[in-house]
Amino acid sequence: MDIKVQKNEENQQPSDIEIEQPLLDEPQDKSKKPSKTKAQKAIRKTFKGTAHLSSLLPTGSVLIFEFLSPIFTNKGRCKSLRNQLLTILLLVFCAVSCFVMRFTDSVKDAKGKIRYGFITFKGLWIADGSVKLSPEESAEYRIGFRDCFHAVLTIVVFIVVALFDQNVVGCFYPEPSEEMKDMLVNVPAVVGIICTGLFVLFPSKRHAVTRASSKH
Repeated sequence: MDIKVQKNEENQQPSDIEIEQPLLDEPQDKSKKPSKTKAQKAIRKTFKGTAHLSSLLPTGSVLIFEFLSPIFTNKGRCKSLRNQLLTILLLVFCAVSCFVMRFTDSVKDAKGKIRYGFITFKGLWIADGSVKLSPEESAEYRIGFRDCFHAVLTIVVFIVVALFDQNVVGCFYPEPSEEMKDMLVNVPAVVGIICTGLFVLFPSKRHAVTRASSKH
């Protein structure tokens, strides 16, 4: 009987050793993380900057640009002068749209519906004439220096977003040098940070077409 017990104990020892060996190797595999290349870091930085700056622009203009940019630029491969001209027209149209939308505001009519109009040097002009404001009320919506300042900043921000777009860059700079690549990533990022800070320091009180009318 004693001999049989000893044999069973000897048979169990090798199995215990085989189970313990893989457990020591698992933490070493989990601790290893693949390092990101400079290109991946630059792409990640670009997408973060684009997403943040786009929130400062009119939604409609950004959607039009993002939808038509791959089409007009042939996905960043402009094969002819026509593609470049179409891309320039798209950039000009979206920039003007961003500029104009900064001169809009909203007001509630007698039924509680929000009506949008353009601000002028005399006051708020409602296109459909559904709301008539008194001269005193209309004077509160006159164009001021801050409105013009924000309109110019909006154009600058849109240019930065366009420089972040790979389709636009590929259309006009199909084979940029390493210095040009660094400049296209760093310069727009710095300008974007400055513009964001100016928007925070000098906020707009307008409730434009592209913004929620929370004050009403």
